[in-house]
Amino acid sequence: MADQELTPQQRAATVIVALGTDKASRIYQYMGPDELEQLTLEVAKLGHVPTERTEQVLEEFYQMCLTNKAVTEGGMEYARSVLQKAFGDQAADQLLSKVTKALTNRAFSFLDKTDAKTLLSTLQHERAQTIALVLSYVDPDKAAAVIEELPANKKLRVVENIARMESASPGAVKMLEEELKKKFANIIVAEKVQVGGLDQIAAIMNNLERSSEKAVFDGLEKRNGKLAEEIRKRMFVFEDIVKMDDRSVQRFVRDCDTRDIVLALKGANREVAEKLFANMSSRMRQNIEEDLEITTNVRIRDVEEAQQRIVGIIRDLEERNEIIILKGGKDEIIA
Repeated sequence: MADQELTPQQRAATVIVALGTDKASRIYQYMGPDELEQLTLEVAKLGHVPTERTEQVLEEFYQMCLTNKAVTEGGMEYARSVLQKAFGDQAADQLLSKVTKALTNRAFSFLDKTDAKTLLSTLQHERAQTIALVLSYVDPDKAAAVIEELPANKKLRVVENIARMESASPGAVKMLEEELKKKFANIIVAEKVQVGGLDQIAAIMNNLERSSEKAVFDGLEKRNGKLAEEIRKRMFVFEDIVKMDDRSVQRFVRDCDTRDIVLALKGANREVAEKLFANMSSRMRQNIEEDLEITTNVRIRDVEEAQQRIVGIIRDLEERNEIIILKGGKDEIIA
């Protein structure tokens, strides 16, 4: 069986076969009749899977199990930290993306095929709470496109509702789906899922045009300054330094405490470290590399706080138009 022909169902069947009857039977105890029937059928149809392909599928299965466990026990930020250490930044992002979609796209998955214009025309007259709930289930760029076109006052309320949202009851989601099913396919929600929240609205805000972002934050500062600040913190993370132009990196490095750079680099990936080192003087780089060698037994909390202080400097400089942060491919730069 060719690698590209393995569907998600066939991957599941591959795992079951590889586990053996004893371990597989334990998994079966947690599955419903329909799931068991489908999985059994896939196992029966599976045929031969090469050993190397089976090992790859098992590794992916292990990674997804670890991801789900980390998300369930510690939340998305904890999961990101665990996965980055285990598999690296890129793999962590991919795994979290899969889990996020699994958690949030069970309901309203039909919206994936709907363009932003159609979604806007369907939602624009709904209450802010309703719009916020629906946009929590769609991709950030599509949600941002809808928010862009909302009236200023409703735009603020939608942003605030998404940020404050933590979970939605199956009944409320299903009721809303029933109201929209005349235009979209109906999706049944079987369990409570996490939607919205600060990370979701930060991702959406990162996709807004700068003029819209400023308008939202100006209004939100007056209504809820603390919430506005929490959203800002999540809009640019330390790892985003790799996306900055060299001049901007050189500028913010001048304002950073050397000790903060050392601590921040203890928890940074190779790409971030190379970006920073490439924009320092030779002497500064040498001093920091020496300090890194003698700096041991650093607490994760200290690393995160140092990175956050650096991010704060970057955000302050951007607000004063002294540096540029590129967002979502929406900004155009004139040299």
